[in-house]
Amino acid sequence: MKISLVILEKSLMPSILNYISIFALLLQLCGSALAQSQDNKLITNVEARNHLSLNGTWRIIVDPYEDGYFDYRYQPKQDGYFTNQKPTSKSDRIEYDFDASETLRVPGDWNSQKEKLFFYEGTIWYKKDFRYKKKPGTRLFAYFGAANYEAKAYLNGKKIGEHEGGFTPFNFEVTDLVLDENLLIVKVSNQRRLDAVPTVITDWWNYGGLTRDVMLIETPGTFIRDYNIQLNNKSKKKIIGWVQLDGARLSQKVTIRIPEAKVEKTITTDANGYAKIEIDAELALWSPSNPKLYRVEIKSEADAIIDNIGFRTIETKGVEILLNGKPIFLRGICIHEQAPMRDGRAYSTEDARTLLTWAKELNANFVRLAHYPHNEHMVRLADQMGLLVWAEIPVYWTISWDNPATLANAKQQLTEMITRDKNRAAVILWSMSNETPLSEPRLSFLIELTKTARELDTTRLLTAALERHYIDGKTQMIDDPFGQYLDVIGVNEYIGWYDGLPQKCDTVSWKTVYDKPLIMSEFGADALQGHHGDELTRWTEDYQASFYEHQIKMLKRIPFLRGTTPWILADFRSPRRPLPVIQDYWNRKGLVSDRGVKKRAFLIMRDFYESLKE
Repeated sequence: MKISLVILEKSLMPSILNYISIFALLLQLCGSALAQSQDNKLITNVEARNHLSLNGTWRIIVDPYEDGYFDYRYQPKQDGYFTNQKPTSKSDRIEYDFDASETLRVPGDWNSQKEKLFFYEGTIWYKKDFRYKKKPGTRLFAYFGAANYEAKAYLNGKKIGEHEGGFTPFNFEVTDLVLDENLLIVKVSNQRRLDAVPTVITDWWNYGGLTRDVMLIETPGTFIRDYNIQLNNKSKKKIIGWVQLDGARLSQKVTIRIPEAKVEKTITTDANGYAKIEIDAELALWSPSNPKLYRVEIKSEADAIIDNIGFRTIETKGVEILLNGKPIFLRGICIHEQAPMRDGRAYSTEDARTLLTWAKELNANFVRLAHYPHNEHMVRLADQMGLLVWAEIPVYWTISWDNPATLANAKQQLTEMITRDKNRAAVILWSMSNETPLSEPRLSFLIELTKTARELDTTRLLTAALERHYIDGKTQMIDDPFGQYLDVIGVNEYIGWYDGLPQKCDTVSWKTVYDKPLIMSEFGADALQGHHGDELTRWTEDYQASFYEHQIKMLKRIPFLRGTTPWILADFRSPRRPLPVIQDYWNRKGLVSDRGVKKRAFLIMRDFYESLKE
């Protein structure tokens, strides 16, 4: 339910002691951030709640030296930009003015909105003015769909919280700070760091800013903060899960109803506001051919929330993937969160619908949302359209495996992804990582992630894109030790592009030490749409088409293969791809061009998937 909102837009090197004070302040900030995370646990299903959109035009200040936050000694300011100071006399010296500064659209990235910010990595301050009338017994939260990469938020000059991670949602309670007229300022930095997740090198554009929806969420004093309602994988007739309340009166009766299935169950939450759910039910099972969603009503003594949830089972048996107890081949495609037919990050329902419609036109029943959690619109539309989902966090290539803070960050992003999307039947795989080089610290790091994932969700499978190697020049062996901790093995390979020419596929065979299903999670070749030549001329549609023809022949010979996700649905921006005319900072491996034109290889994969339909 949406509530109307009036938005106000006004006219358009240190000593040792300083190092010690900085360190002490950082410790204090870390403690403060931890307290924030404990006090502001993620609220789920925000679109179904009373919410006030803060999307639209925001004032911005570009701040590459972070002058609005640090002084010349690199110590945090008490009077930074978040205070929004104004001159009180003609003699006052204030060196910034939000209300005379430029604007950006939210949601959106800054790189694609202004040419001068195309390559910008650093800090930008965002400001929004809004009116709000407090309501008795109502709590208020500022909710951010995502901010890449680090965000610090301030309401009316007071810090409300901070968040690290560019692709997952977060919220802060502002009940005691909101006024009739308000000023929300957010400091966002997309500066890459060695200890971050992802780290300093990726192969996608580092789009910065408030890239997803921003809204205010209204709740009762004690409300249904979170819930998990899914089928038990061991039974097609038993719903399991839990509900979690948040507030002062945590012990309440909570009723779960699924009217169409004639299901109703009342439970009582404990002193912590938590209660388990177990319900017997006769349900039509969700599948790509029948993406059935049920209206699920959850009602406490003070709150009520409605969701549309599908019910299905997913498990493995040997090399088979079983959906609702039956083997399925995952006819997939990788997707980046690149906006279709324009520059910038995808963020809207319309963007999601375009991308997933292209996947359906490919005869896909499965999408790999690489290499980070995509916006919620993508997952919810996949639920509605009948597309199974591989969802992953950006533990990509080289991570600071020995750094406890990096592991904590990865766990946080994994937790936020699972928290947001755990009730979506479409999601069948949580992916822990992509192409991470072998080492003991890496293995320990990834094992910890699997423990977190299995604690949070017992109803889905775990996967990752693992390493593989040649054992005799012609046989690819999959024996990455992390594979023993997963349910499904993923492997990326580019035989015919980075590894020889397309004909090399004809001589390669595959082996694995694991009795588990394999998804070939990446394979592809670059082609500029409309550029033609013979099948050995790089960058042409003809080379790409030949690559896919030889790949398909090789894939058909892998007995334990149970899914494929070619790289990639559509061309996407990447700073690692500067070749003039051909790339121009686009990765051209898409089956669809950056302007929505399908390449020859699209038709080849479409026909291959048509032949695999049940």
